Amino acid sequence: MNSTQVASTPPLGWNSWDCYGAAVTEAEIRGNAEYMAAHLKEYGWSYITVDIQWYEPYANSSQYRPFVPLVMDEYSRLMPAENRFPSAAGGQGFKPLADYVHSLGLKFGIHIMRGIPRQAVHAGTPLLNTSATARDLAHPNSICPWNTDMYGVDASHEAAQGYYDSLFELYASWGVDLVKVDDIAASRLYDTHQPEIALISRAIERCGRPMVLSLSPGPAPVEYADFFAQHANMWRVTDDFWDLWPLLLDMFDRCRTWQGIPAPGCWPDCDMLPLGHIGIRSVDGGGADRWTRFTRDEQRTMMSLWSIFRSPLIFGGELRDCDEWTLSLLTNREVLRMHRDSTGAREALRRGELIVWTADLSDGSHYVAAFNVGETVATFDIPAAELDLADNASGLELWSGDSAAVEGKTLRTEIPSHGVQLYRFN
Repeated sequence: MNSTQVASTPPLGWNSWDCYGAAVTEAEIRGNAEYMAAHLKEYGWSYITVDIQWYEPYANSSQYRPFVPLVMDEYSRLMPAENRFPSAAGGQGFKPLADYVHSLGLKFGIHIMRGIPRQAVHAGTPLLNTSATARDLAHPNSICPWNTDMYGVDASHEAAQGYYDSLFELYASWGVDLVKVDDIAASRLYDTHQPEIALISRAIERCGRPMVLSLSPGPAPVEYADFFAQHANMWRVTDDFWDLWPLLLDMFDRCRTWQGIPAPGCWPDCDMLPLGHIGIRSVDGGGADRWTRFTRDEQRTMMSLWSIFRSPLIFGGELRDCDEWTLSLLTNREVLRMHRDSTGAREALRRGELIVWTADLSDGSHYVAAFNVGETVATFDIPAAELDLADNASGLELWSGDSAAVEGKTLRTEIPSHGVQLYRFN
């Protein structure tokens, strides 16, 4: 399935989860898409994704209501709840909303859970283009530990591929460009669901429409890196990431584990950026309606690590509430160039409270991201040779735009607590 023609560079976009949980509405999707088109599209931001439970009429937060009726068509396929997505009326599904997003020059994504709806299984409803029913196909012992909507699919059943084919034929008819599949990359009860990933990957190949395949949650096992690269475009390297310093500190280890894997079409995913106004109808992450709890230095640290590692950048806040500071994080052309075009990212140095990542550009430029993970501001003297820098190399610090230089054979850098200095040397 994987091709450099799909996600040849790491995707940039917005997802509804961090601010609206399972309860986003069509008006909110349209509003965020309009903001992206007006303010972010020129910088490469393009994906607008509706996260989980768009088929649950009365979802009201990130806390799921268990075993509630879901909106479903006659072939066991979940459909948008029309009270939340009015343009889906008359069986149109997400096509009108996707058409609107496309009219803005953007791309449209949806979240799904792996498997088949429990209510379809209990009712024995039909599947498209087969005499099998949902009951025949279900693997009732394969369940999600945190959501009751689905049973897993018995991948060995002769109708399993046809069921997933019918889903992605529907999504292709709607104009979907990205599908985030949940409860599949890692599990608290089971191993990675490789057979269902393979079914989904093949269904995308057959549906006739290119789609980015994103797998959640993490941490995806690094020993399956080749499998993920063969079948998907994005896969989570962490469980849900929130605006807490210990989680951000932990991401340095996760990125080191996956260094060398990012490549065109294959992007280990550090999860969404919990920036700006989040938690509007989400209680996950230990918070409620709030602005991000990350300090400004921590926000730059997150953006710098995600960008030099080349994780997908998926903004989680309410875009229409972005202030000048938050917008500056998303529109720094030099940082976005590094994210889009650099290669060879690696952890070059870890010494005490200093962590340094480096990467390269094809024009010979060299990036250095120096992070201070300690609790006080600190000055570090880093030998240029350890950074593959020439003596007396010069360049810029990308967040401030200030000039930077190697003095003699040493890069001296003062870094705030939990902060970063992000350099490009010529």
